[in-house]
Amino acid sequence: MNHSERQSHHSDKVKKSLISRLNRVEGQVRGIKGLIEKDTYCDDIITQISAVQSALNSFSKVLLEAHLKSCVTERIQDGDLEVVDELLVTIQRLMKK
Repeated sequence: MNHSERQSHHSDKVKKSLISRLNRVEGQVRGIKGLIEKDTYCDDIITQISAVQSALNSFSKVLLEAHLKSCVTERIQDGDLEVVDELLVTIQRLMKK
């Protein structure tokens, strides 16, 4: 099975939480665009960018936790230990940011 065929199996509660977080991030990004259009002071814009980055980090943590508790656990239980290497690559990618 390749990556494009895989699907996650997150609960409705987790999905709603993730979507809610993304909606907030989307609103924050639109807000930053508005600040640029209004020629807002650069430092104020940078503060808002920092808030978006923090929100995305929080989103990543929630998604990673859900991934560990569902997808990774299921694959390990099925004897698919390649998921551990995949997870390590994912964590390295997240930590670069």
